Amino acid sequence: MGFRLANIAGRAALVDGDDYFDLFEISGGELDTDPMVAITMPHRLAELSATLHEHEPTGRLSDASVGPPIPRPPKSFAVGFNYQAHADEGGAATPTVPLVFTKFPSCLVGPTADVELRSDFCDYEAELVVVIGRGGKDIEPADAWDHVVGVTVGQDISDRVAQFVATPPHFDLGKSFDTFGPLGPVLVSVDELADCDDLRIVCMVNGDVRQSGSTAEMIFDVPTLISYLSRITTLTPGDTIFTGTPDGIGATQGKFLADGDVITTTIEDIGTIINRCVRVSDYQGETN
Repeated sequence: MGFRLANIAGRAALVDGDDYFDLFEISGGELDTDPMVAITMPHRLAELSATLHEHEPTGRLSDASVGPPIPRPPKSFAVGFNYQAHADEGGAATPTVPLVFTKFPSCLVGPTADVELRSDFCDYEAELVVVIGRGGKDIEPADAWDHVVGVTVGQDISDRVAQFVATPPHFDLGKSFDTFGPLGPVLVSVDELADCDDLRIVCMVNGDVRQSGSTAEMIFDVPTLISYLSRITTLTPGDTIFTGTPDGIGATQGKFLADGDVITTTIEDIGTIINRCVRVSDYQGETN
């Protein structure tokens, strides 16, 4: 048995259905309240998850203030054009090595947080997000899943104006505005998944299906990404990897996000995040 971990108002909690259980309370004060500490003890989380029926729920997830399950990753990576159909729709050549950029950790928000738009050219990108549990260097692909503490649902929101204001493009800046990294609702351990290499991803905007794909369609699968990154930088607990998005992004359809739009992102066996778009200001791409 595995576990489902949530961040409830900054406190780590285990989840069963819509019930959550404060980790500090059910562990008798043994485990820290910080989700970043909790992920370093996955075996203890699994043990406690098996005993949830012995405890009274602290509350209901649907009524709680839920933050990103990984609130402060040391490093946050993202991968571009990792689905062939997405590369094709963007007119990009098939990458021969992972196209990696960073999303600043400050952009991460919870599963129901508003996405703050600053231009008329903001885009959605549904993604599986992988979280490192056991760090390492030069990790072999065959061992990579053993270094994953869990996975979650993510959105790699992109301001295409900021992204393409310069040559070469600013993938990092255009995708790191505050609120541009919704995550959640829970971190799910790998052993809770029926098939960690084949998860269905669906993204809807205002109920209209925009993206539908499977992680089995990745050009570079999760073990390859982890191995590749670990040969460059030592991976540490809490590092996140946005693994790429299927085809159907707004830029290729002329369907950019607007004030009041609601993005619903679902990955099977993990959950759903729902984020409302709010236009807050205008991005100024030029400097004086």
